[in-house]
Amino acid sequence: MLKFASVFLIFFFFIIIHPISAQDYRWQQRVEYTMDVRLDVKTHKVTGTQKLVYYNNSKDTLNKVYYHLYFNAFQPGSMMDVRSRNYPDPDPRVKDRIFYLKENEIGYQHIQSLKQDGKDVGYLVNGTILEVTLAKPILPNAKTVFDMKFDSQVPIQIRRSGHDNKEGIAYSMTQWYPKMAEYDYRGWHAYPYVAREFHGVWGDFDVKITLDPSFVVAATGKLMNADKIGYNYEKAGTAVKRPEGELTWNFVAKNVIDFAFAADPDYTHDKAQVPNGPELHFFYQKGEKTTENWAKMEPYAVKHFEFMNKTFGKYPYETYSIIQGGDGGMEYPMCTLIMGEGTFAALEGVMSHEVSHSWFQGVLASNESLYAWMDEGYTDFASHESKAALFNTPVAEAHQGSYTSYFALIKRGLQEPISQHSDHYNTNAAYGTAAYSMGTIFLHQLKYIIGEENFYKGMRQYYNTWKFKHPEPNDFIRVMEKVSGLQLGWYLRYWVFTTKKIDYGIQSVVDQEGSTYVTLERIGEFPMPVDLLVTYKDGSKEMFYVPLNETLGNKPVEDKTIPRTDLEAWPWVNPTYTVKVAHKADDIAFVQIDPSQRMADVEIKNNTIDIQEGLKAYEDPTQK
Repeated sequence: MLKFASVFLIFFFFIIIHPISAQDYRWQQRVEYTMDVRLDVKTHKVTGTQKLVYYNNSKDTLNKVYYHLYFNAFQPGSMMDVRSRNYPDPDPRVKDRIFYLKENEIGYQHIQSLKQDGKDVGYLVNGTILEVTLAKPILPNAKTVFDMKFDSQVPIQIRRSGHDNKEGIAYSMTQWYPKMAEYDYRGWHAYPYVAREFHGVWGDFDVKITLDPSFVVAATGKLMNADKIGYNYEKAGTAVKRPEGELTWNFVAKNVIDFAFAADPDYTHDKAQVPNGPELHFFYQKGEKTTENWAKMEPYAVKHFEFMNKTFGKYPYETYSIIQGGDGGMEYPMCTLIMGEGTFAALEGVMSHEVSHSWFQGVLASNESLYAWMDEGYTDFASHESKAALFNTPVAEAHQGSYTSYFALIKRGLQEPISQHSDHYNTNAAYGTAAYSMGTIFLHQLKYIIGEENFYKGMRQYYNTWKFKHPEPNDFIRVMEKVSGLQLGWYLRYWVFTTKKIDYGIQSVVDQEGSTYVTLERIGEFPMPVDLLVTYKDGSKEMFYVPLNETLGNKPVEDKTIPRTDLEAWPWVNPTYTVKVAHKADDIAFVQIDPSQRMADVEIKNNTIDIQEGLKAYEDPTQK
């Protein structure tokens, strides 16, 4: 009996405890940076120290760690340089500019010393990656302390980072410090800096930046020593008498994945408060090309934050800074760098896009390198929806550009699966369409599949469930399945892992015994549920909903003003499906597949038919 009880307890322990441990793979590593750096504005060089407390929350023993040295990309012969010069459609901001940089224009990061818990460690620099062999392994659930001395040269501004951008901003300091690579259940994400996206470890930053006293610094986090440097953040940058000599700005940010800053002696600093939200800071150079548009843009930034908070979830930090700098627009925790000149529409557009990143890159922080569409696409989607709300334009119209880009790429024969690493697309066009346009369409089309009410509820639940956890594609789709009650794995697989196309058409219309039989045809390889709208001659309408068998359920009625008939599911293996309309053809004016046009159907000309003309065509094959 005792032996049986022991066996039972072991079995009970295994079935209860094992599933818990089996799912304990979504741990998050943690970092705590303390940096003290000096920026020489005459030589464009940075010297500094970095103390990094690294927490290994994984179940693995780590014998090596990896840092990113991003500035090393801005040297002739770097991977970024070679890649850009060999692209069939290079980024016009880069092209061959890196190849022709002079010694005093290149970027670099040199490690002067590196210790782990006080002991020297061996390291190897491989381009933009620093490989560190540890003095002692980091055990599971243990921490270690790295102390580093480094110096850098800030490159002339080419891509995101650098000094003296084309609008005259002195310093755009992004990807500027040796940054610990992310480690998760997939292993190390020590990607070389070739072109695009980034990934980071959650942690805290305490950063001191010393430079010429004439400069104003804008950064991730909150300024902690405004009184000591003679700069009043509370009164939007009002300067008081500053001490002589160099000044040290101290910024602190909690629970973020990166730290960025910009510096310029001519920054104007405005401030605005989002109701029940963060305090917004705006840094820009006043001038004929900026002052009027920035003043006009600032209240829209406030409204955009309100829209995002309501639609997707609450922004969790106290502040956010919109900073003129960089080479276009680029997102960072608690701030963005954007180009400040140009039209108001362009300024507002880039502002709303980069701010939207704060939800998808800043808080959810999916791995941008592997899933750029979950960041750029979702961000584009959100900024489109915000623009439609703020400027009172149709949502469908706001997303139309994404569909146009997708269809254009297909016609050019350049489409690639969006499941690949961002740097490995064959063309910039394929990457841009995959990350931005196809990511947007993925969401807008999902509305079509599960219904708008489920969709927006799901987006908020996704954000609140997965914030600060680096969600992956299946995490997103599982939330949407739980909210909608529908199976959606098929949709994720088709859209992300294949280049199969959606193409439905009306194959035939037959008038028989007082009813009309409409046969639908699946021409493309990508199956979808089908909304079929019948418009009668008297102006009334009726929706026929044909679910896909893969969803194992029906979406809710979206438009309650139009009667809907739910039909049996269409098995995806069947090439055709016939819908019976209980009216004579003489009573029907038009039949249309997907009247909302949210499906990314590559050929919509065969989606709508004038019934009377259609009957003539089917009676006379020469008219087809």
